[in-house]
Amino acid sequence: MRPQELLMPVAAGLCCKPGGFHIDPVRPVERAVITHGHSDHARSGHGAVLATQETLDMMRLRYGSHFAGSTQAIGYGEELRLGEVTVKFHPAGHVLGSAQIAVSCDGTRIVASGDYKDAADPTCAPFEVVPCDVFITEATFGLPVFRHGHAADEIRKLLASVALFPERAHLVGAYSLGKAQRVIALLRAAGYDAPIYLHGAMEKITRYYQSRGVALGELRMAKGVKKTDLAGTITLAPPQATSDIWTRRFPDPVTAFASGWMRVRARARQRGVELPLVISDHADWDGLTATIEATGAGEIWVTHGQEDALVHWCKTRGLAARPLDLVGYGDEEEADAGVIGEDAEA
Repeated sequence: MRPQELLMPVAAGLCCKPGGFHIDPVRPVERAVITHGHSDHARSGHGAVLATQETLDMMRLRYGSHFAGSTQAIGYGEELRLGEVTVKFHPAGHVLGSAQIAVSCDGTRIVASGDYKDAADPTCAPFEVVPCDVFITEATFGLPVFRHGHAADEIRKLLASVALFPERAHLVGAYSLGKAQRVIALLRAAGYDAPIYLHGAMEKITRYYQSRGVALGELRMAKGVKKTDLAGTITLAPPQATSDIWTRRFPDPVTAFASGWMRVRARARQRGVELPLVISDHADWDGLTATIEATGAGEIWVTHGQEDALVHWCKTRGLAARPLDLVGYGDEEEADAGVIGEDAEA
């Protein structure tokens, strides 16, 4: 079977006609196979949803128990027959429960990576290279300028600032699913054992991480704490909350933002970020290119991000490559804005 017959881009997303399903569809479909819980990939309203247990749980937390007509959990390494094809889930290293989806039929295997990173992350299963004929890669940071460096070095910057300004509170903007929990785990790994405070929008998902055995230490809610008691502390909040009136409850706050986009200084200035932290849950340029080579795929499909540069790089290596031009996917911050907005005053 030709790859284009196995998976094809349509208005709703990636469609597998032989299997009767879509991968991360952007509009309601009869059967959806979901890579991870970020809301630009995991939407409500589908007839049936297949995903890891963690992703299904994230969707319930965000959308309520009736987010789909029916659900089915699948584990890493588990194979399932859907129509004429076999699907198998592999760790993507992006957030808790994130998966690459291998779709196989008649000797052809396509791996849809969803979002992924190859960097170490104590809060989720590490990325697994899956040999395939066609690899569908994201390209969020698909330009050579994006080289993230070590997250531990960014955490050291944060802790140095806390030590330098004990009279000020530090507010760290971080996406509510994945990034916030990773930053907390990195702080603990660096030896920071003081209580870490949370914006209300972070609570459900962070407590869920703890329930799945992710060690995050003592966590407290920022709501109701005296302003003077927050001096010298670290609080995690959704990115948009760090520029909100909510920040007035903190003493002379230092605003930080943990994101791969903080490599671009203009973005940090635009947001009024005093302490940019280059910590990303997406692969950087070196991670993208190394992963493409490691899969052994002869054909690369590139989606949501800096597609043209990565397609060009692939072609210079003798690989067939093309952009998929899928719409509806993007930065988790914008995708999650509506979901966390209900807790903006928390």
